[in-house]
Amino acid sequence: MLDLGLFVATVAIWGTTWLAIALQIGPVPVLTSIFYRFGLAAILLLPTLALTGRLTRLDRRDHLFVALQGLLLFSFNFVCFYNATRFIPSGLVSVVFSLATLFNAVNARLFFGEPIARRTLLAAALGVGGLAVLFAPSIRAGGLGAEAPIGLALAALGTLSFSLGNMVSRRNSKAGIPPLTANAYGMAYASVALFALLGVTGTPIVAPPNATYVAALLRLAVRGSIVGFTTYLMLVARIGSDRAAYATVMFPIIALVLSAAFEGYVFDLRTVIGLALALLGNVVAFAGLPTMRRRRAAA
Repeated sequence: MLDLGLFVATVAIWGTTWLAIALQIGPVPVLTSIFYRFGLAAILLLPTLALTGRLTRLDRRDHLFVALQGLLLFSFNFVCFYNATRFIPSGLVSVVFSLATLFNAVNARLFFGEPIARRTLLAAALGVGGLAVLFAPSIRAGGLGAEAPIGLALAALGTLSFSLGNMVSRRNSKAGIPPLTANAYGMAYASVALFALLGVTGTPIVAPPNATYVAALLRLAVRGSIVGFTTYLMLVARIGSDRAAYATVMFPIIALVLSAAFEGYVFDLRTVIGLALALLGNVVAFAGLPTMRRRRAAA
């Protein structure tokens, strides 16, 4: 039940962050907003863990791996995804990101020697296919211009960064580093990297323009970053990176459901088919997990 709870919590949190992100679009550059998000998360999380005695002491080697996790999960991938939307529709970015299940399966094979299960391949195919059906109209409406390969490459690079961050997180968990400690230090290192990138690119640090922006920023920093990444990385450590990554299929589905509830999005036959495929992929990805656990315990 804990695994299911972590999965549902992650999907519910990250599936609704688009609302807060949408409220941040405006005079503040995207790169600056990402820096604010993870900088604030680090400022809130590090002292809290230190004051409550929950901040684990790390040696130099572990700090290097935690910094790498931060760069891959809290910095580089976000820069890639946000910039990808400049060249291709956001629906297509979601489809590419949903390939994280396959990326994680391949990387787990490369770094940890885990076999790629047929169940994972089938679940990924159903999930990606479902999202492709769901977002086909918006992709066609947005068009794919001459710069589309750039957007696709950025989305793929962001997904690869996210997947590699999953692998580093698995290594850190095996080394006994709690997810909260890894996230706190990782977000701090990511913030330093993002600040340096602001300077290199000449991106201005614009003050938050209004209370709405600040409220959205707090939601993204606390709920989307501190809580969301902690539940997700706990899930990676417990059920494996390939199954945990199936959450990336569910994020845009939650966004569509909210859009139907609050923005008048109308479900049609295509929507039903796409949702059915994605949910069937969910069943394939997670069915039989308790049985597998019992077999491992018996072994």
